[in-house]
Amino acid sequence: MEQSELTQIEKIVSLNRVAKVVKGGRRFSFSALVVVGDGKGSVGFGLGKANEVPEAIRKATDQAKKSMIKVPLLDGTLPYQVMGRFGAGRVVLIPASKGTGIIAGGPVRAVMEAAGVHDILTKAIGTNNPHNVLRAAVAGLASLRSAEQVSELRGKTVETPRK
Repeated sequence: MEQSELTQIEKIVSLNRVAKVVKGGRRFSFSALVVVGDGKGSVGFGLGKANEVPEAIRKATDQAKKSMIKVPLLDGTLPYQVMGRFGAGRVVLIPASKGTGIIAGGPVRAVMEAAGVHDILTKAIGTNNPHNVLRAAVAGLASLRSAEQVSELRGKTVETPRK
């Protein structure tokens, strides 16, 4: 195992029992929504479905590890305010000063903790469906660009602000 796999944070966002009605009655299966991160700016999520809970969680975790994205962090928070959109879900991610903590609801909190964000204000707008809220939060984080990435695109140099 690599060092990065040893320090991964896994969070189960939602666990759902799904019933399929068949001739003999109801057949139950489970779907699990999992967030995985390294606490240093990488985060991913996965959805797993199976007849048993542990198998659904394992499948979701495997998918989450494959879908990891890199998030540019600036002193434990985000470089700037961003809104993530997915379906009816909108998530506003606002950088906060040191000591604020993670002010976020369930799915967004799991994403921020796994990504290694320590200070942030968030608001989920439009829906409270954990699938759409989580995807909107990840979409917002994926759209972030660091100062270095922007300067490279524009062919400029990064200057530190005067105090």
